[in-house]
Amino acid sequence: MANLSPVMLSMEPETSKLGILRKSVQLANGASRPFLIAGPCSAETPAQLELTLNGLLPLAPDLIRAGIWKPRTRPNRFEGVGEEGLKWVREMTLERNLRLAVEVAQPPQAEAALKFGVDVVWIGARTTVNPFLVDELGKVLAGSPLPVMVKNPINPDLELWLGAVERLEALGLRELALVHRGFSPFERSPYRNMPQWEIPIELRRRRPDLPMYCDPSHITGDARLVPEFAQIALDLCYDGWMLEVHHDPSRAWSDPNQQLTPDQLAVTLNGLKLRKTDFQDLSNLEDLMQLRREVDQLDHDLLTLLSQRLQLSHRLGEIKKEFDLPILQPRRWEQILNTRTSAGQAMGLDASFLIKWLQIMHQESIRRQLEVYRPDSVQAPK
Repeated sequence: MANLSPVMLSMEPETSKLGILRKSVQLANGASRPFLIAGPCSAETPAQLELTLNGLLPLAPDLIRAGIWKPRTRPNRFEGVGEEGLKWVREMTLERNLRLAVEVAQPPQAEAALKFGVDVVWIGARTTVNPFLVDELGKVLAGSPLPVMVKNPINPDLELWLGAVERLEALGLRELALVHRGFSPFERSPYRNMPQWEIPIELRRRRPDLPMYCDPSHITGDARLVPEFAQIALDLCYDGWMLEVHHDPSRAWSDPNQQLTPDQLAVTLNGLKLRKTDFQDLSNLEDLMQLRREVDQLDHDLLTLLSQRLQLSHRLGEIKKEFDLPILQPRRWEQILNTRTSAGQAMGLDASFLIKWLQIMHQESIRRQLEVYRPDSVQAPK
């Protein structure tokens, strides 16, 4: 797609690190494109990095990502070149007028990032999950102009993700961004990490001031799926991407399956379709406005039915109490779950959605009936 063409970008360096993280990048023709972070999962050798950077250079990424320290799941695997390699990684990006982002997971790593003048650091999923470590990293970075990106924690916990941002802000760090890399699945999954889009969408609603980038490489774990998920990110109004790119992924020392080649990245970028983001006034789209009015009316009708349904739950609780019956009726609940799920699927509704909705309804019904039994002292189980 022409309006994503990277060759039109100005590559003039900024004297300050402030303002590096953006929601969009201005092109020379006045248009804009999403923010692009790209580079290898791991910086392995100078030769590997040189070939990868040279391949990326025509695409003018806004940041080069390169793993210096690699917190691997299991020991005795390549865990990064470390501070010794950071020197040549930094030199090679500076030679090409490229900005560098690295992951930091411990205070000494943050100190090394400051020492070698990296442009941006990010806090990874395994670190975001630990508020103690986030605090320690924030204390090292406090007082510096270094921008920080915060990846979501490995577990699907919106408050923990938001809490990491707030801890950094409390220490005086102001230029922050969010990176959505998916959440570790608890069962067999088609993806390396489940996207669970509802979590970043809700965080975006709460913090619209922060840029949010999508990491399709870690979500999918499969380079073949990266273009599709990069487009999904655009369709969900993400501000850009963090993508893993290696000159020869088959020989990568870490995560070979999810890394694109520079040529594949170019094809991906050219194949993406930008959506219109300036949608403040849609009043001239009558078909859209009419459908929205119908949705609004149906939502009102659903809320009315929902209220009536829960009033019946309250009445059921009164009858159960009168006849000294337990609140939970397992056979009845199993019957409701099965019959409503089957009926909903016949109407074209997704089974997992139906089960979630029924579970929420059941939980609220129990809460209301507990109020009947013990109005002053009992809360429904969460």
